[in-house]
Amino acid sequence: MAQYSRIEVVQVMQETGMVPLFYHADVELGKKVLKACYDGGARLMEFTARGDFAFEVFSELNKFAIKELPGMIMGVGSITDAAAASMYMQMGANFIVTPSLREDIAMVCNRRKVLWSPGCGSLTEINRAEELGCEIVKLFPGSTYGPGFVKAIKGPQPWTSVMPTGGVSTEESNLKAWFDAGVTCVGMGSKLISKEILAKNDFNGLEQLVKSTLTTIQKLRA
Repeated sequence: MAQYSRIEVVQVMQETGMVPLFYHADVELGKKVLKACYDGGARLMEFTARGDFAFEVFSELNKFAIKELPGMIMGVGSITDAAAASMYMQMGANFIVTPSLREDIAMVCNRRKVLWSPGCGSLTEINRAEELGCEIVKLFPGSTYGPGFVKAIKGPQPWTSVMPTGGVSTEESNLKAWFDAGVTCVGMGSKLISKEILAKNDFNGLEQLVKSTLTTIQKLRA
């Protein structure tokens, strides 16, 4: 069962401005990544459930977060059907992220009052997601649409909260473009938790990168 309400999750997304995305089959490596992000100031982690037995890895990482990292909010991404969403919520997922708009997932998440963020790529999809109770829309793939798309939809719909994923990097110029366009937060995967960092086990470097990226975001939003 979720440790945090959907309102609490939204508030942390708004406050920190960033959701790190990560997947690896190695639980111990995952714990080190999770702790480095936490020590760097991140308070959210989207575990992108893409591998075989990913649910076992998430279960262990969520238990670790609850026990060792107070205030760390674990969610699950790459969810494509209601059954998977239900299974991960049984394991304590605090939010569910999907690559596309799925009404079956909206129903099971709303039933448990768990935040869900669907991948949308048009104003029609965004409108439907909000009609279904979505608080923060995932713009995916962000690299395809870009900050200009966000700015355009915020004109007629200033109430829409957007989290781009894909096409977001740690560079200040990239972050500035997104936040100037009006995003609520950004999802960041390999540009933050890179293959190089994992290969070198450079968890101190990851901690510092997370810290500096969050500092940049706060400066841009000041």
